[in-house]
Amino acid sequence: MKPKTLILCLAAAATITLIAQESGILHPEMAPAAGSWEQPAAKLGATPDQPWTATTVGAGVGKTPQPGTPVSKVGEIVDFSCYLQLGKHGAAHRPCGQKCVLNGQPIGLLTKDGTLYMIMPEEHDPRRDGGVDAKAKASDYMGQIVDVSGTEASHNGYRAIYVQGLTK
Repeated sequence: MKPKTLILCLAAAATITLIAQESGILHPEMAPAAGSWEQPAAKLGATPDQPWTATTVGAGVGKTPQPGTPVSKVGEIVDFSCYLQLGKHGAAHRPCGQKCVLNGQPIGLLTKDGTLYMIMPEEHDPRRDGGVDAKAKASDYMGQIVDVSGTEASHNGYRAIYVQGLTK
């Protein structure tokens, strides 16, 4: 094989390897505490009839929130911070993840393909005024594979699922 062809083949293989690593779950050896992709351990939220509640519509600029789509996604509840920074998740990370989310770290949903969503309460006014809280549910389900329903929104690579009914 010619040197130029060999270099091109190696570069292509390295690129494919990097792309494959970027699209998967970090540290797949850290197994979830409960549930599977086929049989989630629990259900969080219900698929909404409309993307946004009245308080979210009312709070939108010109009473028009950003676009959202009702979804149901299966994934592992993770501590967003520890997952992105350290790759930690699963049963072994459950106690740490529970402490982190109960103390204000963002909640994540890690899907089978490695997509990471932030989980947020949907209702704008109750969220703003302290009437809803996702921390307790996230702590209960930390490290478990669950089915989450709500409204998906995204912007510039950020993804979130807004879940209704996470009242205190």
